[in-house]
Amino acid sequence: MLMKTIDQILPGTAARLPDKPALIFGDKTFSYRELERLTNRAANGLRALGVNKGDRVTLFAQNSAEWVLSYIGIAKAGGVINPVNAMLTADELAYVVKDCGAKVLITTAERAKLVSHLKKDGHLKEIVVLSGAPLDGTVPFETMLSGQPDTIAAPGNKPEELSTICYTSGTTGFPKGAMLSHRNVVLNSAMTAAMNMRTEHDVQFTGLPLAHVYGTVVMDLSFMLGLTFVMLEKFDAKQALEAIERYKVTIMDGVPTMYLYMLAHPDFDKHDLSSLRTAVVGGQAMPPAKSTEWLEHTGAPILELWGMTELAGPGIMQHSYCENRLGSVGIMMPFMQGRIADAEDPSKTLPDGEVGELMVKGPFNMLGYYGNEKATRETIEPDGWLHSGDLCKMDADGYFFIVDRKKDMILTAGYNIYPAEIERVIASHPAVAMVGVGAKPDPNKGEIAKAYIVLKAGASVDAAAMIEHCRQHLAAYKVPREVQFVPALPTTSSGKIMRRELKTLDQDASAKQVA
Repeated sequence: MLMKTIDQILPGTAARLPDKPALIFGDKTFSYRELERLTNRAANGLRALGVNKGDRVTLFAQNSAEWVLSYIGIAKAGGVINPVNAMLTADELAYVVKDCGAKVLITTAERAKLVSHLKKDGHLKEIVVLSGAPLDGTVPFETMLSGQPDTIAAPGNKPEELSTICYTSGTTGFPKGAMLSHRNVVLNSAMTAAMNMRTEHDVQFTGLPLAHVYGTVVMDLSFMLGLTFVMLEKFDAKQALEAIERYKVTIMDGVPTMYLYMLAHPDFDKHDLSSLRTAVVGGQAMPPAKSTEWLEHTGAPILELWGMTELAGPGIMQHSYCENRLGSVGIMMPFMQGRIADAEDPSKTLPDGEVGELMVKGPFNMLGYYGNEKATRETIEPDGWLHSGDLCKMDADGYFFIVDRKKDMILTAGYNIYPAEIERVIASHPAVAMVGVGAKPDPNKGEIAKAYIVLKAGASVDAAAMIEHCRQHLAAYKVPREVQFVPALPTTSSGKIMRRELKTLDQDASAKQVA
C-alpha cells in the first residue's frame, strides 16, 4: 500500500503484520492489530465529540500509549494534529490553543485543571483527559473510546492538505505554528528510514518527546515499515540502557545529552548493548570525541543529522552506507536541495568551504506559519528556498557542517530557546529596567540561557526571586540557568542590545547558578 497521508500509515502495516509487536511502553505491548483497532476507536470517539475534517486538536502530554493512540486517531478522524511540548506552562498552552483555534484539547487530569477555563473562552469545545481522576466538564479517554466501532471510514485526507501544526519559539517572544502537510510528514519519515537503512527487522528505541518533530518522525517511520517501537515516557539513562538490553534494540534516536548521560552512567559497561547497529543524534552538535567513545564501547556508530520543525524533521543526515564524517551533519536527504547562501544576499550561493546561511528547498518544506503571512514571507523566499537561520559550510563532497546560528537561538539539551521570549517575561517584573539573555556553553546541555539584568533605580530583587518569576511564566527548559545583575548592557548606536557581547559582562561571583 502506497502511504501518502498520516492516516494511511498504520492500516497497511496492520494488514501485513497483524500479530507483530508494534508498540512497547512500560509493561504494555501492543500488536499492530491492536493498535489499528484502538486508533480506529479513538478516531470514532473524536468524531462523536464533533471533530470534523480540518478541525484542530491539541495534544498536550508526556509520551504514553494514549498519546500515540490520540495522534493517529486525530489523523484518522480527519483532524489537524497540534502536538504541544508537555513542558509548556498554562499561559503558553493557552496561547497555542487560541492561536490555532483548537476544538478539542487532549491532556492529563493534572494539566486539565490548569486550562479548564479555556472552554469558557470560546472556540475550545471539549477537553479529553488521558489519565488521572476525571474532572467535571472533561471526557475521560477510556470513555471516549468506549463503545466505539473497531473500524472507520477513511477521512479522505490528501497529501497536500494540512496535517499538523507544530509551534516553535518565536523570535518576537511569541511562538509560531509551522503548518505541515501530510506529504511533509510522511515523506520525511520515509526518507529518514531510508537514510539509516531501517527495516521491519529493526527494534527502534527513543526517549525523545513525541511532541517534537524528531520524536514524531521516529514513531511514524516505525509504524510505516513495521518496526517494533520501544519508547520511554521521558528520557532516563538507566531506563534507556535497560530497554536497549531487554528488547535487543537495533537502532536508537536521541539528542546528544542522552548519549552523554548514558556514557556517564556508572552501570554503562554492565549492560549488553551489542544488539545496537546504529545510533542517530540530532538537536545540536554531538562532540566527536563522545561519538568515538560511544562507538568504542558499543560498536554502533553515531550518525548525526540536522533538521527543523519547518521541515517536519531531518533535512540533512549521515547515510548508513556512506562515510561517517564526525563533526558533519551529513548530506542532503532525497528529494531535498540545500545550498550555502550569502548571509546578506540570499540569492547568492557561496562556493564550497565558505560560511553562509543554510537554505533548503523541496517537499519537506512547510506550508507556512499558521495565521502569520509576514513570518512566512520572511522565512520562505518566492522561489521556494527556506531560510534555516543557521550558519553552515559545505565541503566538496556535499557534506554539511553547522558552524553557528545566524540568530540568537539557544540550544539546551536539544530544545530551542529564543532570548526574546525570556526577555519578555523578565522585563515584565516591576524591578527590571533592562534585560538581555545570551547563551553560555555547558558541558552537559550544550548551552544554557543566562540573563543579564539591569534593575530600576532603588529597586531590589535577588536572583532566586527572578528565577521563580520566570518559572511561573515559562516552561522549565526555558528558565535561565544563571542570572547576573549588571549596571548596563552593551548596545549598538541605535540602542539595540548586543547579545553576542553579553558574555563580556560575566562575573562568576555575582551570577546565580540553578541546577
